[in-house]
Amino acid sequence: KGLYTVMLTGDSQNNANVVGKELNIDTCYGGLFPDDKLLKVQEIRKSHGATLFIGDGINDAPVIAGADVGAAMGSGSDAALEACDVVFMNSDLQSLNKAFKLVKSTYHTAIINVVFALSFKLLIMLLGLLGFANMWLAVFADTGVAIICLLNSMCLLYKKY
Repeated sequence: KGLYTVMLTGDSQNNANVVGKELNIDTCYGGLFPDDKLLKVQEIRKSHGATLFIGDGINDAPVIAGADVGAAMGSGSDAALEACDVVFMNSDLQSLNKAFKLVKSTYHTAIINVVFALSFKLLIMLLGLLGFANMWLAVFADTGVAIICLLNSMCLLYKKY
């Protein structure tokens, strides 16, 4: 997906390297305390842009809160769950892929809704200026557009990722 991945862990550097190689993680840092993790996230933000940090322990809470987007696994500590923006209800790393697909679909749907709504409202305004539409048509058209956009957005609920 073109993402730069980093693992920050309190485990030894050797363990981090073994797991990182297995998961194809770009860079691994081991032996870190919570404050060290937060400093690393800030360094990564400066060099690579926005950050997403996923953690599950009480020691991850400061880093989760300090990242641009903080995520916690549902089985994580209460502190991690309180500090996060997103909660994954399971501990499966595939949930992250599903979340990215959902975000992409949501963005695409939002763009479609905005373009459709503005186009239709512009059409009704033009018809009104030309004398072919009255206030009631504009009210019904506006309500209709809102309902259609809402129904289009609800389709996201039924997509399988």
